[in-house]
Amino acid sequence: MESKITIREILQDHWESFTKKYPGDKIRPVVHSEVQKVISCGDPCGGFALYCCPHCGTYRIVPFRCHSRFCNTCGVAYQSQRAEVISSKLFNCHHRHIVFTIAEELRPYFRKDRSLLDVLFRSAAQTISDWLYEQNHSRNFKAGMICGLHTFGRDLKWNPHIHMIITEGALDCNGKWKSIRFFPYTMLRSRFMTTLLFNMKSALDPDSFSLSDFNALTNSLYKTKHNGFYVNAPPADLGSTDAIVHYVIRYIGRPVMAQSRILSYDGTNVTYWYQRHEDQEKVTVTESACEFIQKLIIHIPEKNFNMLRYYGLYAKGRSAFPTLIRKLSEPVRRLKKSLLKWRYALDMAFGKDPLDCPCGHTMKFSGIYHPSCSPHSPPFMLEFI
Repeated sequence: MESKITIREILQDHWESFTKKYPGDKIRPVVHSEVQKVISCGDPCGGFALYCCPHCGTYRIVPFRCHSRFCNTCGVAYQSQRAEVISSKLFNCHHRHIVFTIAEELRPYFRKDRSLLDVLFRSAAQTISDWLYEQNHSRNFKAGMICGLHTFGRDLKWNPHIHMIITEGALDCNGKWKSIRFFPYTMLRSRFMTTLLFNMKSALDPDSFSLSDFNALTNSLYKTKHNGFYVNAPPADLGSTDAIVHYVIRYIGRPVMAQSRILSYDGTNVTYWYQRHEDQEKVTVTESACEFIQKLIIHIPEKNFNMLRYYGLYAKGRSAFPTLIRKLSEPVRRLKKSLLKWRYALDMAFGKDPLDCPCGHTMKFSGIYHPSCSPHSPPFMLEFI
């Protein structure tokens, strides 16, 4: 049976005590903000839309959602929206899934200075671009790359790595398409390690890190990682758009942990499971709610940090459509757009329009309530659409 225990419930019960345990600047500002969003998600006190049936007067209140990527409810919706956007960009060709990982010794650097995650993205793309240059001796020989960052492993530990979806082909300087079926990931491993270590050294803040310590670590890694960092690019049937989008949904932009993995929560301790990567064995973990929360929040990205990035051919031709004159104010236009998505998502998931009234008619949008409105405004009908 699917677990009904929610991460939101655990946060509601323990976030206050967690902040007392880790006061001051030990918790990043963005973490406070995102957790509060999740705790308040779906609470009518945070605002809602009102729908009424014009035939019988039945009404329905639809609370606003937090739209946080950290929220399991909204994060799944975000994940699906990103997959939809990506599917609209894909070229009609086969794609390959490549994973770029780093040495465990480097992980603390990326956690202490999260701007280094930009370096991780750039190094993965550069590794492929440099290899393609050698294939055609031209920087104009470009493939399409979509990169997504994961900061977590199956056990929720800090483990930043890149998932890349890349076209199995590239355009040369004459605009001719050349297929690429073989990816020499043995060579890509050592190339990625060299590229990443060089780029990290250039980007390290000397006020935050000891360059001599990093140089010593680099020398040690070159001695012990003879094959480079783990890069995996096995052939897979990613010819159809559906197959690619499946990979996108699975690997890019998903919430840190599916709530179905939570086995029990007694108000103090949380028990959950994960499948160990090494042998696919199922591992059960029981820990305090505060320990569980600590594992989750380290994966909250900084504000406006882009977890999904486009390179090569997919980075081109992305200019926005000309801005159109809107009849509605921008906040209400965004709310209406999200409400339409909410209705469509529920219809697709459950096969039932949530605005169907029991009397057989369709409820109509009546108004929006938001707590920031003027106290003299009516409680509903604040702005008609």
